[in-house]
Amino acid sequence: MRIHQEGKKIIPVAILIITGIAVLLYLLLKQYLIVYFLLAGLLFLAGVVVWFFRDPGINVSCSIKNILSVADGEVVTIEPAFEREYFKEERIQVSVFMSIFNAHINRVPVEGEVVYRAHRNGRFLPAFVAKSSEENERCTTVIRMKDGAEVMVRQIAGLLARRVITYANEGETVTQKQQLGFIRFGSRVDLFLPKNAVVKVKIHQKTIGGKTVIATLN
Repeated sequence: MRIHQEGKKIIPVAILIITGIAVLLYLLLKQYLIVYFLLAGLLFLAGVVVWFFRDPGINVSCSIKNILSVADGEVVTIEPAFEREYFKEERIQVSVFMSIFNAHINRVPVEGEVVYRAHRNGRFLPAFVAKSSEENERCTTVIRMKDGAEVMVRQIAGLLARRVITYANEGETVTQKQQLGFIRFGSRVDLFLPKNAVVKVKIHQKTIGGKTVIATLN
C-alpha cells in the first residue's frame, strides 16, 4: 500500500504518541489483561491512521469536455446555487461528501489555469450540513479552461477535519492527472459549474476521484 505524502508527515508523529501512551499504560496499570486490551486498541488506531493516508494509484480518465470528480465519496447535493465569493451569480452546485473511510486525496477536475485561490478560516460544522460550504474552514480554487469556462472547487473542512491543503497556486496550469490537495479526517468538496454543464451523476451516487464524470460541457 502506497502512503500519501501528507501521511509521511503525520504518521510518524501519531505512532510516536500512540507508543508513548502504550508504554505509560503498561507502566501504570497492574491488571495486565486490561493493558493488553488497551494496547490492542492502540495498535488498531495506529493501523487506521496509516490506512487513512493511503494513496490508491488510479489511471485518470482525462477529457477536455468532462468535469471529473475531485474526490472519492458520495454525491449529497445537485442544485442551482448562488455563488457569492467569486462568481457572484447562479451556478450548478455538485457536492461530494467524504467519510472517514474514503481516500481523502483531492484531484483536479478540469485542465486549465488557476485564476483564483483563497483560503478562509471558519467553523467546523459537520461537512454534510449545507451551510458548511460558506461557514467552515475552506479553500476555494477556480480553474479557467482553454475555452474560457470556469469551474470552482471548494474544499471544506468537516467536524473532524482540521486542515485543508491545496497544492495549486494562482497562475499555474493544471491537468486532470494532478492532485489538487488533501483534507484530513472527514470533509466535503463543492463544485460550482457553468449553467450549461450537463450533470451526469445522481444524488447518493458513489464517486471516484479522477474517474467519475460529474458533468460534461457542450
